[in-house]
This record gives sequence, structure tokens and C-alpha cells, in this order.
Amino acid sequence: MGWGPFQYGVQPEAASAHAPYYDALFITITLLLLLFTVGTVAAIIYFVTKYRRGTKVDRKNVITHHTGLELIWMGVPLVLALGMFAWSARNFISVRTMPDPAESTEIFCIGKKWMWHFQHMNGVRENNELTVVVGQPVKITMISQDVLHALYLPEMRAQYHVVPGRYTDLQFTPTKPGKYKILCAMHCGTQHSEMVGQLYVLTPTEYAEWLEKGGNRYKTKPTTVAEAGKQIWEEKQCANCHTGVDNPRAPSLAGIFGKERVFTDGTKRKADRDYIRESIKMPHNMITKGYENTMPVYGGTITEPQVLALIEYIKTLTPSTGDFERQDIVNSIPGTNRDNSNVDVANQGQSAGNAQFRSAEDKR
Repeated sequence: MGWGPFQYGVQPEAASAHAPYYDALFITITLLLLLFTVGTVAAIIYFVTKYRRGTKVDRKNVITHHTGLELIWMGVPLVLALGMFAWSARNFISVRTMPDPAESTEIFCIGKKWMWHFQHMNGVRENNELTVVVGQPVKITMISQDVLHALYLPEMRAQYHVVPGRYTDLQFTPTKPGKYKILCAMHCGTQHSEMVGQLYVLTPTEYAEWLEKGGNRYKTKPTTVAEAGKQIWEEKQCANCHTGVDNPRAPSLAGIFGKERVFTDGTKRKADRDYIRESIKMPHNMITKGYENTMPVYGGTITEPQVLALIEYIKTLTPSTGDFERQDIVNSIPGTNRDNSNVDVANQGQSAGNAQFRSAEDKR
């Protein structure tokens, strides 16, 4: 990587299918530029030195023109320039041809001062982070919420403007798993340099695990069914209503399992698995006496394994477990970020430039 201040390579790591073609063109143009620059400067120095005032050289029979030489120094650069144009046009058409929707992953991106918001088709959302699977073509449909931005992925050799008022597209196919940079390549205001993020390229197995966690890479994997239920309890923010004691919002669920419940129609029922399941999926069927039908219906939004996990967790609840803090109150306390991801916490507490280029271990 270099020594001392020279810790950076000539160019970013190549990690996409298009990168080798881009790099070959870039290196070729750079070498030709150096060749003509060095040749021109060398000729200037040679003739300036040889024919400077006072030197004893033959200045008779000055050559005013040479048709062959003129054709060479016009023809060779012309052929090279046309070759570079054809090569560049081919690369441009390739990188601007969007992949087949049936074989690619489509992601929506919103650029705004000064962050990137990514929306996956499966509902997962990311701020200043983008997670994709290696070997899978990616198409990003972009729009700006305010001013002109430019999404730039150096290691993917991908960059395109993000414009207010219309959609633009960007595509790439990652070829190496790893963590790469997301930058803004268009000056967009005072915090332009901090509009950065991380591109995570995962293996198919890692990507499947990431999806299983709902897109939260910092979410710990539960070791018991009750722990899985606790995660669902916190994600659904059940403690906003079901606290350690009965309250005007909802009855307490502490120690509910096995106890008798009384409903608004005067009927009674023992709180077993079937009762708790029905109360989660269709709460309007049995409303506890003293309360109204205010609980959301989770019948179509929660799976049977999730219901089982919630039931196991509810069985562990007691007024002293400390799991009944209302999320809306906890989140309003300065310095608390209980239901925020590490990325959100970083964006709120410090500059994105500082936060996004840290490792997950540093964040902890």
C-alpha cells in the first residue's frame, strides 16, 4: 500500500465487472498522454538548447515544410483519437445499458443534503449504507430531493448524476465481497464532503442472513424462541401500550399466561396459547373489559413462527423485567437511541464522514 504519506494506490480497487474495461481505457489514455507530453517536451528542450542564441550551428537551408512529417503528426494522433473515441463509446454504451430486470436487483435511491437513502424492493431501507450480493447485477433508480448530487461508487467504477425532478439510472455488477465507499461527486453544499457511506457486497449466504435480520446487520441472532419474540416485541413497539401495569392504553401482559380474562361482553376465557394468538392476529374478537378496540390487526403482517415466538416471550414477562418502557418516551430522552440502527445513531451524533468510514467494531 505504500510507505509514510504514500498510503494510497494509483486508483481504487477494481471490484465490478466493468472495472477492468474502464481501467484499461484509462491506463491507455494516460500512457499516450505521457508519451506525447514527454516527446513534445524533449523535442522543445533539444531544439531550444541546440539553437539558442550564441551557439555555432548551421542555420542555412532552413526547412520550411515537410509533407510526410506533417501527415505523420496529423495522421497518427487522428487515428489514435478515433480509436480512443470508439473504445470509449463502446464502454459508455455497455455501462449505460441497464440489466434485464428478471436477472438483476433493482434499488431506489434518494439523494438529499447530506445523505443517501436506499429503498430495496423487499421493503428494507438503508441510510448511507447499501447492501448487495456479489455477482448479481444491480440497477439503481435515483432522484434528488433538493439539489444536484452524483452517486459515485469508486471501486465499482460507477457514477451518475442524481437530479431533482427526474429519475436517472446507474448499474454495476459487483465481483468481490467487501466494504467499499459511497461518495457524492457533485458539490452540493457546505457538507458535501460528508455525504458519504458504505457499500457492502456480501456472499449469497451472508446476504440471506442479512435479509433474515430485516436489513439490520447489527441485529443479534436469537439463541432461543423467547429471544426471537423479544426482538419482535421491540420491533413492533408493543411496550408503548402494554406496560408493566394496566393503563388507559392497554392491559398489562405481565403474568397473563394461564390467568382468566374478562371481556366487554361479559364472557371469560383462560389466557392460553390460542387466546394470545387470536388476540395478536384478530384483537377485535375479544376485547378486555374496560378497554376499546384500539389494537392494530396483525393477522396479515405477522407469521405463525413470529406469533409463537411472541407467545414464548410474553410468558416470560413480569412487572420487574424492565421490558415495558414505552418506546416513544425512551426515544425522546436525550442521548437514547434505543430503536435506531448504528447508522442512524452515527448520523445523528456526528458527521457522516466520521461515522461511515469506521468499522462495525469501532462503532460498538
